[in-house]
Amino acid sequence: MIFNPHKFGIHKILGNIPLNAVFDAPYKAAVKKAVNIADLRSIAKSRAHKMVFDYLDAGADDEITLRRQKDAYTQLECHYKVLAGIKPPLDLSTKIFGMDVNLPFFGCPTAGNRMFHWEGETAAAKAAQHHGTLYGLSSLATTGITEISKLHDGPKVFQLYVWKDRELVKDVIAKAKEGGFNALALTVDFTWYGNRERDIRNDFSIPPKYNLKQTFGALAKPAWTYDFLSHEPYSYACINTEVPADSLAAFVNSQIAPEFGWKDAEWLLGEWNGPAALKGVIRPEDAKRSVDMGFSAVWVSNHGARQLDTSPATIDVLPSIREAVGPDVEIILDGGVQRGTDIAKALALGADSVGLGKAYLWGLAAGGTDGVIKAYDILKVELDRAMGLLGTATVDDLKREGPDLIKRRAASVRDYPDRYAPERGYGGGIV
Repeated sequence: MIFNPHKFGIHKILGNIPLNAVFDAPYKAAVKKAVNIADLRSIAKSRAHKMVFDYLDAGADDEITLRRQKDAYTQLECHYKVLAGIKPPLDLSTKIFGMDVNLPFFGCPTAGNRMFHWEGETAAAKAAQHHGTLYGLSSLATTGITEISKLHDGPKVFQLYVWKDRELVKDVIAKAKEGGFNALALTVDFTWYGNRERDIRNDFSIPPKYNLKQTFGALAKPAWTYDFLSHEPYSYACINTEVPADSLAAFVNSQIAPEFGWKDAEWLLGEWNGPAALKGVIRPEDAKRSVDMGFSAVWVSNHGARQLDTSPATIDVLPSIREAVGPDVEIILDGGVQRGTDIAKALALGADSVGLGKAYLWGLAAGGTDGVIKAYDILKVELDRAMGLLGTATVDDLKREGPDLIKRRAASVRDYPDRYAPERGYGGGIV
């Protein structure tokens, strides 16, 4: 084991030597030229430590769901209207958790953002503020509630796991309310820690272990390494700043409550007493039960394909969940979204809004705030184009006419990508 440089105060020394801009200059330039989300992924891969990129990029087990999650959108065809009589600008505004936003998509709450870039959650909050959309903060964030509230004064959702310690839960909820968070998302698909084999092979930990393997990996990525070494070590800022972020898996396994049930969820609703979503739903009966219990929204998610491999793609189960809860219940969907057309298809098939995960985190890892804003810019333009070509002028039009515009086709070998697709982050089959 090699010494921990943060314990010797190296960040206090390097923090006074402003070389971050020098190391990041080529990546900033590349971000500006990025054409699509796949470009941001490539930039992130070139900048980030291998174990950090793989943590972000990976799924569970054989990553079958990770591939299917993206492939599922290719099986949905756009049966567009012509001569629709619409003209720009189109209206992309909608409501999420009953609150007005400028875009029908947002960055999902995700853990440990500072491992990707020193700006961490602040970058995502600034991008959401810039675009006037919802911001989501994870209870395993590396930036505190108070700091986020200073950067984003719009709608915010706080994500909570099913912790064993109810006093911890009550304390975090109180902080979220005090920090101006408007809604709560209870994540229920994380009662066990998923088997992410890339992490195991990479000997992944938060922060990195200072062994030879990780050190050589760090030397290969000087921009990420200087970023990491020149800033304060990160901790789980929303729970307790004294809890070091030394091992995500170990911390979660010590605090997670697999026995958490529907009665516990009902207790949590009473403690929060506000708009709330059950996050991690893929079965219609679970969606209906959550609504009957008092959740105001259903969040269709499989945790980014990072938990139970061979679970279904979220876009595939979305129509059945919409049918189960009816037309008036709010539905949020995430999973596999990397194109504006993906967002359009989700809205057309029953979602009221769409959450991004990897798409914006690749932007964060590539270029901090500028990278996240770029990811939003790309998807906004793509969604606007998709809606225009479909013949829908507003999000409400797309949702109302969606089932007639987006239709499933039978699988075909022609849907599979070319042999170089994996290099672009495409998880489908190879011809």
